[in-house]
Amino acid sequence: MSSLQVKNTVWQPVALLLIAMTSIQGGAALAKTLFPTVGAAGITALRLGLATLILCIIFKPWRLHFSRQQIVPLIIYGLALGGMNYAFYMSIRTVPLGIAVALEFTGPLMLALVGSRRALDFIWIALAVTGLLFLLPVGHDISSVDPVGALLALTAGGCWAIYILAGQRAGSQHGPATVAAGTLIGALVFVPLGLVYANPGIWTLSLIPIGLAIAVMSSALPYSLEMMALTRLPARTFGTLMSLEPAMAAISGMLFLGEVLTLVQWLALLAIIMASAGSTLTMRPAKAKITPIKEFNE
Repeated sequence: MSSLQVKNTVWQPVALLLIAMTSIQGGAALAKTLFPTVGAAGITALRLGLATLILCIIFKPWRLHFSRQQIVPLIIYGLALGGMNYAFYMSIRTVPLGIAVALEFTGPLMLALVGSRRALDFIWIALAVTGLLFLLPVGHDISSVDPVGALLALTAGGCWAIYILAGQRAGSQHGPATVAAGTLIGALVFVPLGLVYANPGIWTLSLIPIGLAIAVMSSALPYSLEMMALTRLPARTFGTLMSLEPAMAAISGMLFLGEVLTLVQWLALLAIIMASAGSTLTMRPAKAKITPIKEFNE
């Protein structure tokens, strides 16, 4: 494979991730506008249910064959996906979108930096931890961020890390079609749970078109694109690139929800983004570029 082909193959999954992040944050902002009518739990049920329907129509997961070694990772992947959705939407009831995503990002960020041994890597870890400390409601301006919402966002981050690890194993053979199977598993648990705690407004038929838009923007499209990128990139690279999520979420919240962050909060977001960018730029190229291409071709 020529160097140009290697660069193109590396940049393609990066472009897919950027599109996925833009879509998912726009969908999250749209979903939050419906909280007064449907409730956070109801939005989770609406999003997962409709997204599952769309993905099943497209990919027909019942036709897929998963090996015995892939079944357990697939189940874990699906439950992590559903849990990530549920905890995240419950968190943004009381926490601004950008802050919730930054706290959620602790999962993939710690996954990206785990096992670091070089001194330079510890600089990025320190920078990321500093940013997170200024976002968590601990010891300063505790009233500015709801503790329960922050804990839910951190829980979503833990699910996100599991989603990355299990998704790589479960999706190695079927790629984006794995999302349909995983979403179906998550929907079997979290759609009924969401309906139980949903507001009565969820049964309004006029919500279906908006629900479909949220499902496509927040689940069907980005998860399919993420799975395509995930099977081409190692977990470390995937996690660090996803660090752009907090900034995109903060901008989305500002533009569509009128959420204004303080200067300290913006600086905290910047610290997390710089930590991720620095970790990505200083990553050893041999493992970051050649290995995922080899794995995908195999």
